[in-house]
Amino acid sequence: MPSKSKKTKATGRFGARYGRSVRIKTAGIEEKQRKKQKCPYCKKFGVKRLSKGIWHCRKCGKKFASDTYYLEGNK
Repeated sequence: MPSKSKKTKATGRFGARYGRSVRIKTAGIEEKQRKKQKCPYCKKFGVKRLSKGIWHCRKCGKKFASDTYYLEGNK
């Protein structure tokens, strides 16, 4: 019998559904959106995603709209 493959990070919750490539792409996006981003105003790492396209810097207190999943300069 072949051995089971490991579940792909946060997308392991999907099980065998949706296909492998879709789950891998989703895992990459979710990993980027959950880490702290660099603030375009104060240039410090402290920006977190509040919701789709809404970001908040904990250092300088700015709230701004930008890209949906992660800030463009932090690829």
